[in-house]
Amino acid sequence: VQLQASGGGSVQPGGSLRLSCRISGSILSVFTANSMGWYRQAPGKERELVARIISGGTTEYAEFAKDRFAISRDNAKRTVNLQMNSLKPEDTAVYYCHFLNVWGQGTLVTVSS
Repeated sequence: VQLQASGGGSVQPGGSLRLSCRISGSILSVFTANSMGWYRQAPGKERELVARIISGGTTEYAEFAKDRFAISRDNAKRTVNLQMNSLKPEDTAVYYCHFLNVWGQGTLVTVSS
């Protein structure tokens, strides 16, 4: 299984970004039966959960992500997406997708004026 994350970049406070993680090497039944998530790691801080989507579509969010971020999955494309709105400078971090104990390479999100 390999994870390829994309969509990071620089944005001003209040802006939006959409991250996408494509998962290859997984058959559909395994993809849909397992949870996948987005985590982030800011400089000098530990990696933390941002959002997770589990089998059946149930979603979980960190408190800071509620009402601003939305995680979704596209089973046909084997992708998991993270829509981030109303971004704040404290959202600056490297964002990682995670599936079956495999981490993507990370994509940098910078929120700055």
